[in-house]
Amino acid sequence: MPNKYIVRQQIKDMQGNIVGYEILYHGDNEAFGSDTPASNDFAAADTIYNFLTENTAKVFKGSLNFMTFTTMLLMKKTPRLFDKSELVIQIDDSVIIHPLAMHFVRQYAQEGYKIAVNEFQFAPRYLALMDNIDYIKINPQTSNELTIRNIVEIAHSMKKKCIATNIDSEELYQKVQALNVDAVEGSYVAERMKTKTHSSAYLQSNFFRLMVAVTRDEPDVDEIEQLIAADAGLTYGLLKMANSVYFALRHRATTIHQAIMTLGLGQLKQWIYLLSASNAENQLDSTSEEFLKLSFMRANFSSELMNYAKDMPISKSDAYLMGMFSTLNYLVDAPMEDILTEVPVDDAVREALLHHEGRCGKLYDLILSYEAADWEKITQLAGELGIPDRLLTSVYFICMENVNVLWQQLTNPYAEATK
Repeated sequence: MPNKYIVRQQIKDMQGNIVGYEILYHGDNEAFGSDTPASNDFAAADTIYNFLTENTAKVFKGSLNFMTFTTMLLMKKTPRLFDKSELVIQIDDSVIIHPLAMHFVRQYAQEGYKIAVNEFQFAPRYLALMDNIDYIKINPQTSNELTIRNIVEIAHSMKKKCIATNIDSEELYQKVQALNVDAVEGSYVAERMKTKTHSSAYLQSNFFRLMVAVTRDEPDVDEIEQLIAADAGLTYGLLKMANSVYFALRHRATTIHQAIMTLGLGQLKQWIYLLSASNAENQLDSTSEEFLKLSFMRANFSSELMNYAKDMPISKSDAYLMGMFSTLNYLVDAPMEDILTEVPVDDAVREALLHHEGRCGKLYDLILSYEAADWEKITQLAGELGIPDRLLTSVYFICMENVNVLWQQLTNPYAEATK
């Protein structure tokens, strides 16, 4: 049976802010939106349509989603599963040369849907579309610098935005930045995150000491309470979390001890990162939010995949910490090896994060490969771990939904939710 995966990948502006997500599909050994034989096109269209029917309201709500649509998907009126404010309809050459498909594209544009063109070309059939399109996608790996510069200038003169795709290196990123594109996507973009620059003194900070304390095999509640009490930011973050809609009971937690008891040490360990970005004066900025959501997503995905992976030397709880701690390099300006020397994690988790070794290393690499939409590696690693590849997409999107719901609840204080 062919492997079918659907992955969501970030599109960022040149300041590093997320402007939307590319929905990437892989099935029947063909990429989503590719020019497949008719029978395969029908099968792919049905697979995607059924998936979106079940998941659009839950997973894609509230974000801008860039999706490539084949002629068959356009004819099935699949774009109408999305609100106009949440979808960019992407088309490629196979749609542009199809008269019936272009009729649908123009109709969607008139209805208010945004349209993007993949791998824009200087050809009459592309230029004739300019009135109907909002975004131009450029691949710097297949277009030379002069061509890209000309496309960007023309696009900007007509108030269109340009997105550079397949950015997989710092060199390509710098190249398209100099060419004045509006946004970028690709494996390098997903990893490129503004770090919260801390000195190595961060390892002695209250938050880091708290992280060590809660991840011990036998945490000392008194020590944890003292560490939180010594830091106003940690105290505020803990009370805010304990009184969120997710945890709040009949009575609000007003002391550090009550808050710890409301959460429990297990939950505090899992969501310790949320405290790192909380303070009394400021809300989370977009970079902190991106970092924390990535941490939660990797942690949830790691933990859920443990339900299917064979012969794993760690528990689901350890897998959760592996996913969460995989982003420590964005939080602490210190070598990962130094950080993990201080944090009491399982040896198998440490080897996975530092050297990608062992079965835990394979699980970690599977998560990273899924984020990067590395189809071949996804299938290989899932097979080696004994995880049925047909389950990956559903597990991925269940985790994404859980993270989105949890995030909304944890960042809405109880008092505000009950007004």
